[in-house]
Amino acid sequence: MDVKGRCPRLGLIVAVVAVSMALAPSSARADRASRRDAVVEVVERVSPAVVHIATEQIVDDRRDLDPFEQLFDDLMGGRDRRRAVQSLGSGAIIDPSGIIVTNDHVIRGASSIHVKLADGRQLEGEVIGSDRNNDLAVVKVKANAPLPVAKLGTSSDLMIGETVIAIGSPFGLAKTVTVGVVSAVGRSFRADGRIYNDFVQTDASINPGNSGGPLLNTDGEVIGINTAIFASAQGIGFAIPADKVRRIVKELTQFGKVRPAWVGIQSAYLTPDVAGQLGWDRTYGALVVGTDPESPADKAGLQRGDIVTEIDRVRVVDSEDLDVRLRAYPAKSKIEVTIFRNGETRMVTIVPVEFPTRLAEDIFWDRIGVRVEPRGREMVIVNVRRGSSAEQIGLRRGDAILRINNKPVPTREAFRDVIADAHGARSILLLVRRGPVGYHLTLPF
Repeated sequence: MDVKGRCPRLGLIVAVVAVSMALAPSSARADRASRRDAVVEVVERVSPAVVHIATEQIVDDRRDLDPFEQLFDDLMGGRDRRRAVQSLGSGAIIDPSGIIVTNDHVIRGASSIHVKLADGRQLEGEVIGSDRNNDLAVVKVKANAPLPVAKLGTSSDLMIGETVIAIGSPFGLAKTVTVGVVSAVGRSFRADGRIYNDFVQTDASINPGNSGGPLLNTDGEVIGINTAIFASAQGIGFAIPADKVRRIVKELTQFGKVRPAWVGIQSAYLTPDVAGQLGWDRTYGALVVGTDPESPADKAGLQRGDIVTEIDRVRVVDSEDLDVRLRAYPAKSKIEVTIFRNGETRMVTIVPVEFPTRLAEDIFWDRIGVRVEPRGREMVIVNVRRGSSAEQIGLRRGDAILRINNKPVPTREAFRDVIADAHGARSILLLVRRGPVGYHLTLPF
């Protein structure tokens, strides 16, 4: 200790501490900068365009009562069995005017839609259009200024194993981020009694509430819209690929629905014996048994005996897979179809169109073997083709077709409209009257 009572060692310690404190903030900033990777940057950039969606649906529990219980309920004066059911989901703003893409099952049946933005504002949403087959919906909100958007990228160049980021509100936990990789593309699965095709599979956690939120690549582009329809999956998530989203959203925003597109391929399951006779040594593919006259498939040159092996470079499992996949394309989109013919693989491009209702009667004749004419308020059979499924099941001239697929067909226009809706089905249900008796028939279509 010096004469003034100061300790040189203590002064040195104080100086070191002071220097350390001065350096600490800049050191922390440097460390934080080194931890700012692509995932952090994507989350910061895209999160403002991810919304939380809350919906309310009025449910009438009387629907769950059997007829006797409903009668008893009426006799007892009944009571109001309606109740409000709330559900949660996510969405991504893809246009600054307030266009939001989400899942169909998030908004289906909703009486009100509340959209909460990342900045805390809550706006009322209006459904522009939805498509259950592809589980996609478009919702519109009105804001006073342009909204932040998530850029819709492409899913055509996805790589198995590349990093992806999911943002959403699982179980109502807003702004939740999960990270994983692309596990598979072109994935198909069955859920809720339906077949879903051409999905991106990921191990990024996707739970109820994530539905409708974006799946992003490390460039911050939306490469899919998450869906939780396969709720029993553990460590397996699915997203609707961006290229399909773009096609469907265009249809929904322009027309409010996906217009049924006509390709005109009639297919059947490919048995090992038939595959062997045609020289095809694989276990996948769909057999072409015919094409509709004047259809896009007919004009593209598809022939009876061709084997459809891929749609847009994704393998076709079987005939059912082919039918479901083709129904997902709107009119005027381009479909790359890979076929096997005479020992060679070739690719053709098919451009589906809206089904021309003027051809409905020709399609009915070609597939069922029946010609009809309007008489009064009925469509009456005037001709039955020999060897057709109609003749084999016993239909004859004079029989009246009252309904097709439970829809009345009192006029030629109604008949054509119903056939246009049913053209992609594998079977058709007819209500036929012969004399005073009516009966239902199911025929392959």
